Amino acid sequence: MKRAKRRYLALQIDSDGAASRKEFMYAVWDAVVKLYGEYGASLTGLTLIDYDVERKTAILRTSLVTVNMVRASLASMRSLAGAEAAVHVLAVSGTIKALRKKLNW
Repeated sequence: MKRAKRRYLALQIDSDGAASRKEFMYAVWDAVVKLYGEYGASLTGLTLIDYDVERKTAILRTSLVTVNMVRASLASMRSLAGAEAAVHVLAVSGTIKALRKKLNW
């Protein structure tokens, strides 16, 4: 059986309010489910690797074949924890180490 390839997405969150880790993941899952349904969301294998409230950044892990689905879902997000928000993908990488190196995190 082949190993599933993964990709890591570095995100910048533009929001007036501060959302907790749980609220952020709920909003991401909600956006994916709205666009692709529960079956599509189950294919993504989304996992929150890192979330920094002060810098308003996050790192998500997803499968290689669903990177574009996740990016489209993130672009469709309009609110986060009751406040208007936008999520921008800064970089995509195959490893967390390379992602952090790209962004000097």
